[in-house]
Amino acid sequence: MYEPLQLLVDGEWRQGSDGITEEVINPATEKVLGQLPHASLADLDQALDVAERAFKSWRRVNPHERARLLTRVAALMREHNEHIATVMTLEQGKTLAEARAEVEITAESHEWAAEECKRTYGRVVPARYDGTKMLVEYEPVGPVAAFSPWNFPALMPMRKVATAVAAGCSVIVKPAEETPGTAIAMARLYAQAGAPPGLVNVVFGVPAEVSKHLIGSTVIRKISFTGSIPVGKQLMRMAADGIKKITLELGGHAPVVVFDDVDVTQVAKMTAAGKHRNAGQVCISPTRFYVHKSIHGRFVETFTEAFRNLPVGDGLDEKVKMGPMANPRRVDAMEGFVSDARAHGATVKCGGERIGNQGFFFQPTVLTDVPDDARIMREEPFGPIAPIVPFSDYDEVIARANGLPFGLAAYAFTASEGRARELAADLEAGMVGVNSLAVASPETPFGGVKESGIGREAGIEGILEHMEAKTVSFAGA
Repeated sequence: MYEPLQLLVDGEWRQGSDGITEEVINPATEKVLGQLPHASLADLDQALDVAERAFKSWRRVNPHERARLLTRVAALMREHNEHIATVMTLEQGKTLAEARAEVEITAESHEWAAEECKRTYGRVVPARYDGTKMLVEYEPVGPVAAFSPWNFPALMPMRKVATAVAAGCSVIVKPAEETPGTAIAMARLYAQAGAPPGLVNVVFGVPAEVSKHLIGSTVIRKISFTGSIPVGKQLMRMAADGIKKITLELGGHAPVVVFDDVDVTQVAKMTAAGKHRNAGQVCISPTRFYVHKSIHGRFVETFTEAFRNLPVGDGLDEKVKMGPMANPRRVDAMEGFVSDARAHGATVKCGGERIGNQGFFFQPTVLTDVPDDARIMREEPFGPIAPIVPFSDYDEVIARANGLPFGLAAYAFTASEGRARELAADLEAGMVGVNSLAVASPETPFGGVKESGIGREAGIEGILEHMEAKTVSFAGA
């Protein structure tokens, strides 16, 4: 059921020309799924050449035809959902239910891009001089280099591809080497849907080497990256050399503020479910829980019960609700967070340890009595660990919630309409969920503030990130 691992350059599926490969591992069993070829510099240069060629023709394809291609791709994604979801679970570990849902939302993202690319409206500007007409038009920026992570192997790379294609750009995408099969399976659908050769190219390799070569090329005019803050900053410096457009989504450390006027059981169960999604490996995952002191004990009890009874195992098992961590680095990181929290006086209410000796499994973990200087309160855990601490004052909790250099997502729960409006205004994040964890959708801009990134994906904003505004003045019109 796993996908053949290949590069896609100029519509041709191939192995790397220098023969270098790396193993792809199933995180639930630690068995080798396949050998992933790396692109040589010659392969990358060819990808750049064909992306440049494809852009020159695709930019002139009208938005309605672009939309028809994207709509056909979306239909094929749904047709092949079960296969793609199985590949995703094999290489990334998430449950089949989550994988199927990810394929569906990726298809919806393509449909949204298909419809919205017809609406990249310019405008007519009243001219200062008689006989003159002034227009503002949007044009595709050029070939795009896109780099995506391993936690959402379908949505992350293919949303980048869809918005680039919708805007009239060609794209070279480098999905994560740990989860390549999902993106490969989806990229095959572009050819089936009738995409011209070179419009979508897929490469793999040593990330630093691939990014340096692609971003350093004069062909690439736009960069899209989802990943860590240090790498994002480095790519931004590289983009500055060519004054290239860049979109960065660099993660966060989302606060969850729970007031004493809510249904404690309902909110605890909802946020626990949100926390263990994809084993906590979600950039907008709720990660720092600030609960009013009057309900803190009841909230912790309900949340802990939900985590303690959570079925953990191979994501291919339909009874499992949380799969393994995606790689051994994440297990090591979870152990480090728990050890540091204990050293700072935290109490482990449940979990706190790896599971078994095969696969990258870690127990869903709840921590209390966690001081603000513990690593788990300052660094994004990217795993199934929930620190839950009390607060008593509105201004105090807002200061703590906003006290980190991140601002991707934030959540708050209250029954007060007035307080809800205050929270929406006061929480420093690109996306704020009030009484909801649903902050991301194909039609809304996705991105953060502060060190959580720059620019936006999804929504009309995501398409316009791939376009340039041009002013045209017609005299004698």
